[in-house]
Amino acid sequence: MSAQPEAHLARAGNPSIRRLSGRIGAEICDIDLAGPLSDETVAAIRSALLAYRVIFFRGQGHMTDGQQEAFAGRLGDLVPHPTEKVKAGTMGILELDAAAGNGKADVWHTDVTFVDAYPRYSVLRSIVIPEYGGDTMWASTVAAYEDLSPELKQLAESLWAIHSNKYDYASTATNMTAAEKAHYEKVFASAQYEAKHPVVRIHPETGEKSLVLGYFIQRMAGHNHVDSAHLFNLLQSHVIRPENTVRWNWRVGDVAIWDNQATQHYALNDYDGQRRVMRRVTIAGEVPVSVDGRRSEQLRKGA
Repeated sequence: MSAQPEAHLARAGNPSIRRLSGRIGAEICDIDLAGPLSDETVAAIRSALLAYRVIFFRGQGHMTDGQQEAFAGRLGDLVPHPTEKVKAGTMGILELDAAAGNGKADVWHTDVTFVDAYPRYSVLRSIVIPEYGGDTMWASTVAAYEDLSPELKQLAESLWAIHSNKYDYASTATNMTAAEKAHYEKVFASAQYEAKHPVVRIHPETGEKSLVLGYFIQRMAGHNHVDSAHLFNLLQSHVIRPENTVRWNWRVGDVAIWDNQATQHYALNDYDGQRRVMRRVTIAGEVPVSVDGRRSEQLRKGA
C-alpha cells in the first residue's frame, strides 16, 4: 500500500493511521465524524478507505442518527435496504438488533449482492455492545483474487453467479433462534430478489479485480448445484484465509466504514444472547462490470 492515505490525512490536520494487518484494516485517530469536516478531510477518509478496505474510528459515541446520515452522505448517495424497514425518523438507517431477530450476520457475505447495483460503502455505528463476544471480521476480496494462481484467476473470471436473498440461512448461520428464523422468512426473504454477477468484477474506483462471492450465492450460472458448491467453496476459501482478514473488537460509539465492493464481513455470534445493537447506513453503488465488460443483471426484484 502506498503512503497516499497518510499524506492526505496529514494535509487534513494530522490525524494518525494505525494499520491493523498487512492486507486489510486501519484505525484512524483524532477525527470527529460528527463535527464539521472539510472536503479535504472527507477526501482523505475516502482515500484511506480505498487503500485499507475497512477503517475504524473510536470515540464517536456522541454521534446522533442524523449526524451518521449526514457524514455518510458526504461519501455518496444514501440507499435504504431493499427488504428491511429503516429506523423511524431517518432516511436510511437500518437498526441491527440481535434481540429483534435482524442483528446477526454470522455468515461471510458482501452486503445486498442480491441486487444488481449493491452498495458501494457501509457505515456502521455501535450502540449497545455485549460484555464479551460480538466482534466483526472483514476479508479483502481483492487480496483473495491476487493470491489465486493464473489458472484459478482464469477460471474465476469466466464464472457468473446467481445471488439471492432467499438462501438456506438455517444451514449456514449458527445458533439460529426462532425469532431470527421468523424475521428471515417474514421480512428479509418475503420478497425474493435475484441478481447475476460476475465472480470477478472491476473495482470502479481503483481498477482492481475483486471476487464477488459470499453466502448470498445460490449457484454458479450454467452449473448444477453440486458443481456450483465445489466452485464456490474453492474460491471462497481464498477469501477467508486468515492472512486476508482483520478482526475488530467493538466498543460503544465505534464507527466502521468498509468498501463493500472489495470486502466480505462476518459478525461473530459468540455473545450468548446478550444485547447487541448496531446502526448501519449504506451508500449507493454501481452495477458491477466483468473483466470482459459485461454488466451484472437483475433477474428478479421483489416478486
